[in-house]
Amino acid sequence: MPELPIIHGRSLVDTDGYRRETIDLEFSNGERRKYQRLTSRGHGAVMIAAIPRPGTVLLIREYAAGVHRYELGLPKGRMDAGESVLDAANRELKEETGFGARTLTHLRGITLAPGYMTHEIQLVLAEDLYEERLPGDEPEELEVVPWQLDSLHELVLREDCSEGRSLAGLFIVREVLKARG
Repeated sequence: MPELPIIHGRSLVDTDGYRRETIDLEFSNGERRKYQRLTSRGHGAVMIAAIPRPGTVLLIREYAAGVHRYELGLPKGRMDAGESVLDAANRELKEETGFGARTLTHLRGITLAPGYMTHEIQLVLAEDLYEERLPGDEPEELEVVPWQLDSLHELVLREDCSEGRSLAGLFIVREVLKARG
């Protein structure tokens, strides 16, 4: 696909982590449209699939303000300035689960809502875990829940596991591990 030229772009509203902007695009057939999007202003984010033993992944249960309930999902968080994807993943893992990883593999980026957001989270596989806790920014200690990867069909039906990024990440990790044999 050809790259779409931005004819004009302007910022409408700045918030702590996002900027709402309007962009005018011209498509290859000459059609022009205005789009609104949210652009991330941070340094990026990571989501970690930590494998304590073959076939098991660590989930966390934490409060999710958007749906006002506790949700099960993969550990995740923002990258600090100057931090690599793998360093951020190991730090967040230690803060949220009390484990670090000797082996970290960046699998891919996952977008949240590519139709109107630039935000992308980096999925990292963490293996060969060891105990180490770092203080985090969570208001309460998070519950760590080991989950069997061969039971993802049960997890997707639970009302307390609705975050699409975590669900997509879990299926990607399961397939990556299967391909390894």
